[in-house]
Amino acid sequence: MLKKIDCVLVRVDDLTAGAAFYADALGLRVLWRDETSLGMGLPETDAEVVLHTMDLPPEWSVHYLVDDVRATVQSWLEAGRPISRPPFEIPVGWCAALTDPFHNPICILDLTKGPRPA
Repeated sequence: MLKKIDCVLVRVDDLTAGAAFYADALGLRVLWRDETSLGMGLPETDAEVVLHTMDLPPEWSVHYLVDDVRATVQSWLEAGRPISRPPFEIPVGWCAALTDPFHNPICILDLTKGPRPA
């Protein structure tokens, strides 16, 4: 079901300052930007570090790619497993948070609307 790590979310107060730090100090490059988030690329993977200013739980930092969030959540629920957050739309598709037996969130997303333009 999980295909890969799609992104790691990092909360920052200011996207421009965050991008400057992650570029200068860590060598990342800006891939895309919108009003509340900014994707940065790592040199040896297509996973992104996504800087954001949204009010999200800090434990939702790692997001895994799946083919279809809504289908994944449905099968998860049919198996009697709990979820933390039902599917909700995001610019690239859908997102949700599953819950493992140890009460850890498993954040998933899909790209059913297509990837962000560069």
